[in-house]
Amino acid sequence: MEAPISFNETEDVLTSPSPSPSPPQSPSPSPRKPENPSLTLTQLLIQPIEWLQKISSSLDSSFIVGIILVYGLNIGVSDSLFRIVTDYYWKDVQKVKPSSAQFYVGFNYIPWILRPLWGLLTDVFPIMGYHRTPYLITAGFIGVLSSVFVTAVPMLPVSLALTCLMGVKAGMAMSIATMDASIAKNSIQVNKLAADLQSLCGFCNSFGALLGFSISGFLIHLLGAQEALGLLAVAPTSLIILGFLMYEQRVSTSTQGSKKVVERVGRAMENIYTTIKYPQVWKPSLFMFLTLALSYSTHEGHFYWYTDPKVGPAFSKEFVGMMYAIGAVGSIIGVFIYHRFFKDFPLRTLLFHAQLLYGVSGMLDLMFILRWNLLLGIPDSFFIIMEETVYHIISRVRWMPMVVLSTRLCPLGIEGTFFALLMCIDSLGSLTSKMIGGMVLHLFNVSRTNFTNLWLVVFVRNCFRFGTLALIFLVPNATQYDVLLPTERYSSRVEEGTLELLPLSQKIDI
Repeated sequence: MEAPISFNETEDVLTSPSPSPSPPQSPSPSPRKPENPSLTLTQLLIQPIEWLQKISSSLDSSFIVGIILVYGLNIGVSDSLFRIVTDYYWKDVQKVKPSSAQFYVGFNYIPWILRPLWGLLTDVFPIMGYHRTPYLITAGFIGVLSSVFVTAVPMLPVSLALTCLMGVKAGMAMSIATMDASIAKNSIQVNKLAADLQSLCGFCNSFGALLGFSISGFLIHLLGAQEALGLLAVAPTSLIILGFLMYEQRVSTSTQGSKKVVERVGRAMENIYTTIKYPQVWKPSLFMFLTLALSYSTHEGHFYWYTDPKVGPAFSKEFVGMMYAIGAVGSIIGVFIYHRFFKDFPLRTLLFHAQLLYGVSGMLDLMFILRWNLLLGIPDSFFIIMEETVYHIISRVRWMPMVVLSTRLCPLGIEGTFFALLMCIDSLGSLTSKMIGGMVLHLFNVSRTNFTNLWLVVFVRNCFRFGTLALIFLVPNATQYDVLLPTERYSSRVEEGTLELLPLSQKIDI
């Protein structure tokens, strides 16, 4: 008989003599031994291979391949290419001003805000008995059709072009919601791999972004902004292939009646409502949203200024792509630093110092816009590379523990829906950040040619970044391995027939 579980309201952490909630084969990790800081070059090369072997030994190989394709190709390469190409599309093809472009880019977050819907569909609405693979195929077709249409039709009306670009993003959002459902479930069942799985996702995403940003400037210069949009069809095509090649066990048809579906939806909504009411769930969720929303985005104002030949540094298309590629290298370094040094740190301590550094890094933006770098004798190209690297390192270290925390808050049975709901908070915060940033750019009269007040926009944003440090009390004072929900939340099931993806060698014929 298990010992009673107590909840410490001060620390926001559930404590129990047996911290592993479910199942029995997933014990809480033992305290980690300090790693030897002095490593040879051979060890550094071997460690990533051994790390992947460790993950693959506990999880099936098709799941790992799915992470690489979804996070590496569809989110890493495709999303980074999408970001640069659409910036030039709105600027050079549609010829809109920075504040308008900022609003339009903000709409691209709407499909990500709908991630709970995609997660709910994969959890409780199987197609022909399958929970995951049909949604990967659907996501692929949506992405391919949207990218082909916006490329093939010249001078689309803004509303139609925006719809197509949102369709490309919808394909990405559906694919990642499908894969995140499996990641969240495995993070609960094999909780010692929760941080490792997020590190793998982070590495795949960052390496993919490095490749995407590296080639984006050259492709835009070679093909043009609109024609380069057609390359966005490549990644969703891989989702279609993945959907057909990745196998999962089929749910019995007896569980798919209309009444069963209604019951599953009802239980899912009840479980979501019950879970979200826990302080250790809604408090960090609120912190996540406010830190994103209050640090409003000034990206489009920066981009127009970067490429302006009169008052800005007049960066070329190729250099803009390489600049963001170097930022992706910073993301890789950030993931490595988190995985190597910070994944055992208490959440509140880690996030406080990461947010503090995030505010400090924003001052580099201010220095660059005021051209203080030239007064210090630092060339524009060197300074922006340094700034992008520092920003992405800090952003990764700041974001990784939030994602790990989110996986620890997902009850079994609705892990896809609930993780998507928590990640939706990220998208909602980013959308709010874009919209607020667009309004601030408009309020301070930042236009295609007038950047006089851009420094003031950045200064106010930095003040908000420092101000959010006062909200750190919303984060649980817990480690990244602590059990944060009652045991029954980890054993609740929407449907007992929901099964994991399996490799071809383990396929079971029904």
